[in-house]
Amino acid sequence: MMRHRTGAGHRGFTLVELITVLILLGILVFVALPRLQQTASFGQLGFRDRVGAALRFAQKSAVAQRRLVCATVAADRLTLKVAAAFGDAACPNPMAGPAGANPAALAPSAATILSAAPAGPLYFQPSGTVTSDGAGVTPTDFVLSVTGQAPMTVHGATGLVD
Repeated sequence: MMRHRTGAGHRGFTLVELITVLILLGILVFVALPRLQQTASFGQLGFRDRVGAALRFAQKSAVAQRRLVCATVAADRLTLKVAAAFGDAACPNPMAGPAGANPAALAPSAATILSAAPAGPLYFQPSGTVTSDGAGVTPTDFVLSVTGQAPMTVHGATGLVD
């Protein structure tokens, strides 16, 4: 039978073991920390994708319902509204989103800002075009920007969202 000595010299870790653990922790922090800091850009990218999907939904809904759909862009929100009837030049009614949320609205995180150029609502016409006025006289290209992401373009003549 073998006996283990439990004297003072056999407790704890050796200096080599402690230094090895500290070096491994340092390498782990060096590799993992930059990846943790990139999570904000993932949130911004996700919001940009949701905005693009909402604008595509607005354009498809305008054509399918044969009604004007208005997309209001603010720094902290994208909201969709729909006209009451075909031929109306205003959108007084909140629009239900694709998942049934009413109203259809998107809000970014605190560090994300949404903007549109030119400023003002986007009017998705029943014909599929996008204009800067409810009457639908002139198709207008819009550029939407989300903090830290590539801008997306809404082509007025076709309603295509890039």
